[in-house]
Amino acid sequence: MAEKTTLGTAIAATVMLTCAAFAGANDYAFEPVAADIKKGEEVTVAVRLVHKPTGKAVPDAVIFASRIDMSPESMPTMAAPLRPIPGGEAGTYGFKTSLAMAGQWLLSLSAKVQGEAETVIGKITIKAAE
Repeated sequence: MAEKTTLGTAIAATVMLTCAAFAGANDYAFEPVAADIKKGEEVTVAVRLVHKPTGKAVPDAVIFASRIDMSPESMPTMAAPLRPIPGGEAGTYGFKTSLAMAGQWLLSLSAKVQGEAETVIGKITIKAAE
């Protein structure tokens, strides 16, 4: 009986390690806190980084690249300044920007998550209204 328990434990551990080996950047997703915002100066754009298998927000990610532009409106060269802002809930990341025009804006983010070797990349379309 003890041999079966040990064998079962070994198999379970192997399965868990195998699953962990296949975990990667695709297990994470950036989601908009609000997909529709008003255009203007000093607009706050907030996103949540979520671990898809658990549905939990991921705190303490390091966002090292960010860009917002109007590529969904066929104007990829129309970019706006984007700067990170502190605060918010754990796993939520905010930015200040100026959205001069109404329309769809693409927020592109690259982040490192603790314990994850791959870079998490997110592209979120945000609609700026009048």
